[in-house]
Amino acid sequence: MAVIDGADLGKLPRVTLIAALLVSAVVLSACQNRSASLTADPVTTASTSIATTGPSFKRTEILSKQWASNPADMKVGLAYADNLGALGQTETQVGVLKTIADRSPQNAEIQATMGKKLLGMGQPTIALELLQRSAALQPQSWQAHSVLGAALDQATRHAEAREHYQAALAIKPDELSITNNLAMSYALQGKLPEAERILREALAQPGSKSLPRIRQNLALI
Repeated sequence: MAVIDGADLGKLPRVTLIAALLVSAVVLSACQNRSASLTADPVTTASTSIATTGPSFKRTEILSKQWASNPADMKVGLAYADNLGALGQTETQVGVLKTIADRSPQNAEIQATMGKKLLGMGQPTIALELLQRSAALQPQSWQAHSVLGAALDQATRHAEAREHYQAALAIKPDELSITNNLAMSYALQGKLPEAERILREALAQPGSKSLPRIRQNLALI
């Protein structure tokens, strides 16, 4: 394998680098569903069942009316947003997701759910606002800090991202998904020696085999 230096890594398509970073956020979401601080998300689970018939303009119109009549119904709101996205109406979809979050500003779980969804849609600026709310509402949640770090990295605010990864590690020092994200944050800035050091240390820890992305990222670096 050819050696990739910091300059070459910076020339790789940014979507490739962000994908490498955010894979562990998928693992993180699964961990959240088993966590006491962020329990299983009933909003997302319920919205899956309501959208199983597939998107259509007619169904989207029905969901729009249902949500307008009861904006507090998060299940319908998410299903409406999902249908909008499937129909390519991204701008409206983003607005709906932000409205859902804005209606429950003190609900950390809703802020995190909407933030992660918007982050996955490539909307880091709006996602950051919601994920910052979530982290502020639950400062002792390592998940909230780690997801916020991923959002900050996607917004190219790497130094701030690492502050939140460090905060997450202070709460849960043995969580390898955080360590992976911390390393990739350095890599995104072209600071490959530091990224390599962190990944090698992570690879030496018990349980590293359960997160193959660490080995893959080390090979990339």
